[in-house]
Amino acid sequence: MRVASTVTIGLGLTALLSTGVPAGATGTSAIPPTESNRLVWGACSPEQKELNEAGAECAEVTVPLDYADPGGRTLQIAISRVKAASPSHRRGILLSNPGGPGGTGLANTLALRPALKDAADRYDLIGFDPRFLGESTPVGCAPAQPPSPPGETTSPRADFEASVRSARDLAARCQGHGDNATVLPHASTRNVARDMDAVRAALGERKLSYYGVSYGADLGAVYTQMFPRRADRVVIDSSTDPALTQYELFQGAGGALEAGLDEWARWASRHHDRYRLGRTGPAVRAAVEGLLKQAERRPVAVAGTRLDAPVLRLLLRQLIQHQEYDAMLAAAVRDLVDAAAGRPVEPGPELASLLELLSSPDLADGLIGGALFMCGDGGWPAGGWPEDPETYWRNSERSRATQPVFGPLVNGMIAPCAFWNGTPREPGTRIGNSVPVLMVQARRDNNVPYEGALALHRRLTGSRLVTAEIRSHGVYGRAVDGLRPVPCVDRTVNGYLRDGNLPDADFTCPLP
Repeated sequence: MRVASTVTIGLGLTALLSTGVPAGATGTSAIPPTESNRLVWGACSPEQKELNEAGAECAEVTVPLDYADPGGRTLQIAISRVKAASPSHRRGILLSNPGGPGGTGLANTLALRPALKDAADRYDLIGFDPRFLGESTPVGCAPAQPPSPPGETTSPRADFEASVRSARDLAARCQGHGDNATVLPHASTRNVARDMDAVRAALGERKLSYYGVSYGADLGAVYTQMFPRRADRVVIDSSTDPALTQYELFQGAGGALEAGLDEWARWASRHHDRYRLGRTGPAVRAAVEGLLKQAERRPVAVAGTRLDAPVLRLLLRQLIQHQEYDAMLAAAVRDLVDAAAGRPVEPGPELASLLELLSSPDLADGLIGGALFMCGDGGWPAGGWPEDPETYWRNSERSRATQPVFGPLVNGMIAPCAFWNGTPREPGTRIGNSVPVLMVQARRDNNVPYEGALALHRRLTGSRLVTAEIRSHGVYGRAVDGLRPVPCVDRTVNGYLRDGNLPDADFTCPLP
């Protein structure tokens, strides 16, 4: 699943700094085409089955590690291309980013083709893996020691201190490995935007078009700021408040998550005969809160695995994002409540898939990829992670009164950035431009709340905002992920990419 599988459950979201480059300033120009970055197209790697089946071709673009030193050390950015199906109506190139941060995207633009419909025919569909990720020049961290499973008993403080140790360990393993101390400061959203422009230049294109979701939306806004004259048709889906730090964004999601839980609880109460979680919304919520309180004393044993309260909160957050997951969440909570009560439980497919996600190497890779950009980025994401662990603990405890389910997660989950050494190589990106941009956002997005999109919309003065009245993170092309589409959003995005006409005014799409 393109949107739902983005690793947002472990490391959070991204933001703009409201300090740094003055409004209207552009980024360092991408290096011009030379012998070193002339493209050599060939078959994609065997791992890229979808690309190869679609007849795509792959290449590598050479870019500087440090754009301030264009003659120094270089990196390779892996790109893919599916040529426009309608050469006579070809508009140019369309790039995309699936979010994260830390998401790879070599096949992402191709995956959007069913949603793009005839708009796809006008573009060469260009996928790329951001620097240090996927098939681009990689960065690795020292391997972790095998994790210690939760004991039979615990406490909120013990769980918190375990998270501090884990964050400190990840920071040390990444920064101290090989020559990462030299390389990691160049893992920044501004440099990914520069790499995108280098891809544009290497392809010989005057402009590029773009679709990005979540972190990819923020990346798209940064590109419009750094390269305003090279942005063609830009669509950003599910974006964040440009004035907030990362930690503030993490905290700010708490209220929206609790509201999403209440919405789900009302749904589950209407299906009490099936899930037996309560006949009213408050009763269902009480069942969830009781499950967490018990897990804070004694982790829930299921299928040979003990799940502590922080892990349960992560699972809840992953499933509360989309209203189509209501039944999956209810079934998983039912199994967990039974397991917590000591009843024998054979996990249903819903809970089994979540347990598989927890042990997936893709999750571990995503966590590392997210850390590289969150902690090495002085601009977007905006950092702002307090260095004193006690700050997280105090905020976590205070949040319990009004956000008993998600408050301890969004306030108390300490990122490895708190222990990251060094300073950013450059300041952040101040967003404020009139580049035409189409923004789409779900009104009840509890991952990046709607207010954040409004804040960015005010800074992108040439933008139009299309709102979907749904609970979702990501609203364009939902059918690609097996979710219920919002036809009005899909038509608007495709019409803009096909014909270049922004809506005359902001509007809200009717419920599908």
